[in-house]
Amino acid sequence: MLPVAFCLMVLFISSCESELIQQQKERILRQEEELAQQGREIEQLAAAKQKEEQKKRNCNRAFGDFEKAQAVKEPREAASLYRQGLKLCPDDDVAHYELGKILQGMGQTQDAQTEFAAALKINPNFRDAKRQLETIQKR
Repeated sequence: MLPVAFCLMVLFISSCESELIQQQKERILRQEEELAQQGREIEQLAAAKQKEEQKKRNCNRAFGDFEKAQAVKEPREAASLYRQGLKLCPDDDVAHYELGKILQGMGQTQDAQTEFAAALKINPNFRDAKRQLETIQKR
């Protein structure tokens, strides 16, 4: 028969090993959770990057419409080209401003006001848009 002290020591070592194994398992689980979270974050970043690249492509296409609008003499056609471009690139403050000026020249002050306000929403420091908007609002 084994001495009691030896049996207690074996039980103690076995208990310690079990506790260490459990701690290792918990550490591995935490690491797996962290890796999964990092994987989700990487996917979100990749999706955001892809969305931003699409936005750039759309705006590059829209700039073609904006350039055509500047070359056109007929205000209705120019307004149409700006609107077409703004569908692709709605965050272009200058395009909203230019469309607003065209609309104002055509006597469509309500629509012009909307465009100047849109330009200011995108760029609150756009002084010319602010002046144009204030001019319309004073009337």
